[in-house]
Amino acid sequence: MADIEKAASVKSARQVPTPEQFPVDEDVGTVNGSNALKRDLKGRHMQMIAIGGSIGAGLFVGSGGALHNGGPASLVICYMIVGVMLLFTCQALAELAVLYPVNGAFYTYVVRFVDPSWGFAIGWDYAISWLTILPFELTAASVTIRFWREDLNEGIWIATFLVILIIIQVFGVRGYGEVEFFLSCIKIAACTGFIILGIIINCGGVGNQGYLGAKYWHDPGAFNNGFNGFASVFVVAAFAFGGTEMVGLAAAESANPAKSIPQATKQVFWRICFFYVVNLFILGLILPSNDDRLLGASGANTKASPFVLAIQDAGIKVLPSIFNAVITISVISVANSCTFGSTRTMQALAERGMAPKILAYVDKAGRPIWCIAVQLAFGLLAFIGESGQSGTIFNWLLALSGLSYFFVWGSICLTHIRFRYVWNAKGRSLDEIPYKPNLGVYGSYVGLFLNIICLIATFYSALYPSAGATPDASVFFQSYLALPIVLALYVFWKAYTRDWRLYVPLDDIDLNAGLREYIPEADEEYKVERSWASLPKRIVRGLF
Repeated sequence: MADIEKAASVKSARQVPTPEQFPVDEDVGTVNGSNALKRDLKGRHMQMIAIGGSIGAGLFVGSGGALHNGGPASLVICYMIVGVMLLFTCQALAELAVLYPVNGAFYTYVVRFVDPSWGFAIGWDYAISWLTILPFELTAASVTIRFWREDLNEGIWIATFLVILIIIQVFGVRGYGEVEFFLSCIKIAACTGFIILGIIINCGGVGNQGYLGAKYWHDPGAFNNGFNGFASVFVVAAFAFGGTEMVGLAAAESANPAKSIPQATKQVFWRICFFYVVNLFILGLILPSNDDRLLGASGANTKASPFVLAIQDAGIKVLPSIFNAVITISVISVANSCTFGSTRTMQALAERGMAPKILAYVDKAGRPIWCIAVQLAFGLLAFIGESGQSGTIFNWLLALSGLSYFFVWGSICLTHIRFRYVWNAKGRSLDEIPYKPNLGVYGSYVGLFLNIICLIATFYSALYPSAGATPDASVFFQSYLALPIVLALYVFWKAYTRDWRLYVPLDDIDLNAGLREYIPEADEEYKVERSWASLPKRIVRGLF
């Protein structure tokens, strides 16, 4: 009887809050008025967004150019560095998102705990990056069709994929979650299948290449182009991991952020280890980095995908076509994420008066209609692919988002450090925080440090893209254009608001505004209940 009462009390204390139970407060970034973003994302949606949401052309195609420029060792090391940085960043974001599951997530946290001007700059830089990535992804998706039908005009497929995105938006955030869940399952299956196939190819079980082992790590070698090649991989890795922070952005539309966000954060570790590092390590074993076909590897050229090339070299006839279909699906998935990332950020910016007020409007179905219209309008830029200068135009469009992820991730770590400082300064106990990262605030220090290192390495690579190269303004700004844009946005908001303070004063920070109610007693009962579970169940729960 006592066990039944305890279970009932835990269930009652941990009951999923309804949207009406959350305070409607413009100052903390929740939606104002009767219409609000819907909390329709379930735990399975959040976990799939975390584990497979941003697996796309950055991994399946862009890794080819990185392999050619840096070599297999540089590829694995750089992706591991960025992966570790992302792990600490996502854990810091999870702590904040569980406490404050508000719209705008990290942008809102930067405004509240660091500086409104820096939050304005980061928010708009993040929104612009997704706005400009969408036409690129639509073009890339249309180009993948050329693998089968070169006779059809790419504009037909751009229009088709754009219509698909519009249909997804009709169903609101639930549509986004369901589509991401389905597409992520396909991507995860493809990554797992390639690992198995890659091991078989490496051992000589398929094709006439024989046993490969670590042959290509010795000839042509583990590293290419010295430090220049190593540094150049960081931008590609950032692009590949971009969107991982989307879990925090989805907190405001999660049915139970206290449960789903920590679980989703744990999935980030497995995505980094399994789907990126292991896949790329095996790729470096079965495909030489000096293969000239890799020179054409870009987000819009799947024929130069290192994964497709490795399968073709093994003499497998059907799989290259199947894997190209996976790349098409992956690119559409990232395009779907573009609409979510930009629209939610713009809506939160507008809500704080940092964007046109019309963008703050949310209809009865929980859709930020005008933000969606702006994002889809940017999608029309994909049709410039029909012009002769499309390559140059897309290079400059992507330059707008080149470093955005590093600025966002570094700002998340900085915000977490600042939040912990304010929390302690106001005499609050860490026991009041429902979810805490394994390394606490120290993980955020490591994450911030790694972000700075990556920015320095990218700066060097932008100045000297290859050994002996001389600095070129066009090449530099195509890699580093995001920096002057962020600084310009920061200075603009400082001048507009005439607030020249470097950070928000301690006395101006209200820790209780928008704070999710936390019942430590219920959490302790929940932990006690879980401790009596069988050892296998506890291991699975700890990992997943």
